[in-house]
This record gives sequence, structure tokens and C-alpha cells, in this order.
Amino acid sequence: MSNGLGFVDYLFLYCMISIWVMLFVNIVLMIGGYLYYLKTLKMNLDEPLQEYPTVSVLVPAHNEEVVIGQTVNALIALDYPRDKLEIIVINDNSSDRTGEILAEIQRKNPGVNLIVLTTDKITGGKGKSGALNNGYLRSTGELLAVYDADNTPERNALKYLVHTLSRDDKLGAVIGKFRTRNKTKNMLTKFINIETLGFQWMVQAGRWQLFNLCTIPGTNFIVRKKLIEEMGGWDTKAIAEDTEISFRLYRLGYKIQYMPLSVTWEQEPETVKVWMKQRSRWVKGNVYVLVKNFKLMFSKEFRHVRFDLLYFSSVYFLFLSSAIISDVIFILGACNLITYNIAGNTVLLWILAYLVFVLEMAIALSMEKGESNAKNIGLVALMYFTYCQMWLIVALKGVWQYIKDSVLGLEAKWYKTERF
Repeated sequence: MSNGLGFVDYLFLYCMISIWVMLFVNIVLMIGGYLYYLKTLKMNLDEPLQEYPTVSVLVPAHNEEVVIGQTVNALIALDYPRDKLEIIVINDNSSDRTGEILAEIQRKNPGVNLIVLTTDKITGGKGKSGALNNGYLRSTGELLAVYDADNTPERNALKYLVHTLSRDDKLGAVIGKFRTRNKTKNMLTKFINIETLGFQWMVQAGRWQLFNLCTIPGTNFIVRKKLIEEMGGWDTKAIAEDTEISFRLYRLGYKIQYMPLSVTWEQEPETVKVWMKQRSRWVKGNVYVLVKNFKLMFSKEFRHVRFDLLYFSSVYFLFLSSAIISDVIFILGACNLITYNIAGNTVLLWILAYLVFVLEMAIALSMEKGESNAKNIGLVALMYFTYCQMWLIVALKGVWQYIKDSVLGLEAKWYKTERF
């Protein structure tokens, strides 16, 4: 295959440059995340406000009988003035015992402002965005908080979000941290636990510290209701409704702050099949948001969000293509099916990239109590060759699904993560 040497060399250079640019950016973000972590150690959010705003907590729930009871009971136990809090569970076209469980909780807690909004195939069943729209139209609070149906927020989670928002009128929303409740279930959930910590401390905390940017993760966040009303609610065409609403808040001139002291515990996928469906939906939804907002890249008015557009576009296109192509080159080269002239330092470059990845994740783990241990560092070393390669497949699948649906004019379908 000597006639392809020049082409392979250029491909290899493209891969190495792209991968190392992303590694460098992530190193900078991790440094920013660590600086923000040091700031959080000095924060005191326990001092009560003179006047607490009213908050409506929205919980979309479609066939959530396995987890809904624990979630609602955790919300009832939140440390927040009872007369300022209403909990709205959108029982969205459920066919299981979700409604019965909610009715029983209402019966046992007559003093709690718990509203169950039940929809059917006609009034609901249009995914999370549709459920949230039904919920916020019924709400009476000044602020809207959103929790997924599998979440167990800590008692002070909501209070910390409200305290943070109340200190800055330029904040449109505040997001908290989510932790993996079932992290010890199997190898997959252990990997997910490490991944989520790395993402939150590097990408969320780092972007907030360096650029005053971060995106809503879909759960454990509050947003000013007047802004949701101004935007006309959630976009029902967006299956990554959290990222989509983030960019619309950007466009209104508001910031979104990350507050890791607010913690919720959520259930993560326990099988590869469920994980792949969930993650490919995320990728597909995020690509939709990037395409929808890419024109902002060339707008002076919204130049403050260019980093987000560049970063996530690079992740889903530049880095994804580079990682896949480099893997193919590595395998073909190891099998002596191709050769390339600049291969002298190939092994060294891959080893360095691997070490940088392990270092970045080790720093992220060091910022989370109980997570920085030899076992997790060993898992980080292993996940580079396993979990990260699976992510490449998922990302490629999500991008392909978006392209296919766009070309064929198909309507995006929302997939609810299965509970265990």
C-alpha cells in the first residue's frame, strides 16, 4: 500500500494535532476547575436569606415506579421554607404504578404542597420537554427547579442553588452537581462515576472559572421562571433540552453558574445497551443544538459564547474524527497493513496522550472526597482503552442519527433511560 503513504501521513498529522489541541484545552479547563474548587472550599452558603423566593420543583415522570417514591420523598425532605415550595410531578402518560405511588405519598403528606399533573397520549407523551412545559404552565413559583425522576437531592441542594442565584441578577440559572448513586453496581457504573466527576470539574467548573460559561445538565438546577416564559418554554424538538435551553439563556444575555456544593444523587445506566441508547441520544441532541446555534459563532453580540460553540463542535467533530482515524491507523500499522514516514515518535505521542488523560482524571478525582484512591486511578488507566473507545462508537452513532434524521426529515424521538 505504498501508494497511500502521503495521504496516511497527512491523516496522522491531522489526528495528532487535533488530539493534542483538545488535550491542551482540557488541561487549561482542569486548571480552571481546580481554582474554582479552591474557591468553593471558602464559600459559606448556610447564612439564611432575609426573604426566600417561591420555588416550583418540576419532576417529569414517565413510567418511573421503580424510583419515583424515593425521589419525591427526598424532595419533601428538602431544607427549604415549606410555604415557599411546591412540588409538581408530571405523571406523563405513564402505564405503570407511578400514579398510584404518587397518590399514596400525597395521602401520607397532607401538609406538603405536592401536585401531581397527570397527562395522557393527547395531553402528554411528548418527551421531557413537553412534560416540563406542562409543569411550568401550572407552576406558581418565581423560580423553577428541575429534578429527574431518579434523583435523590441532599437536603440543602435546593437552598444552595437559590442562595447562589439570589446573589447575582445576571444569573439566569444555577446548576448543581450530580453524583452516581449506583456507582458500585458494576464496572460500567464505576466508569460512569469517574466520567461524570471529570466532566463536572473540568468542563463545567473550568468553563465557569475561566469564561463564566456552563451548560444546564438536565437535573438539579434552578432557573428564573420569567425567562422560561420569555423564551416560550422548552423546545419540544430538542432531545437535549438542557443544552438547548442553556444557549437560549446565553442569547438573552444571562449567565449560568455551577455550584458544586448543591448535590443530587442519580441512578446511572447499569447495562451497556441502556448506556449506549442514553449517550447516543445526548450526542444527537447536542449536535442539534450546535447546528441550531452555530451562526452565533460569527455574531459580535454573542462572542462570549464562542468558546462553547468551538469546544463542543471540536469534541463532536474534530476530536471524534481524529480519535477514530488514529485508532484505525494504529491498528493497521500494528498489523503491518500500512506504513507512514512520520511514525518515528508515534508510540511516544500515544503514551504521552495517555498519561495526560490519566493525570487530568486523577486531578478531578482529587477534588471529590473519597474518590481519589488507587482503585479509581487504576480504573482511569483502564477506561482509556475500554470506556473511552465505547464512547467513540456512541458519539459516531449519535452524529449519524442526527444526519440521517435531518436528511430524511424525521422527527427526533425522545428515549427515556430505563431504571433499575
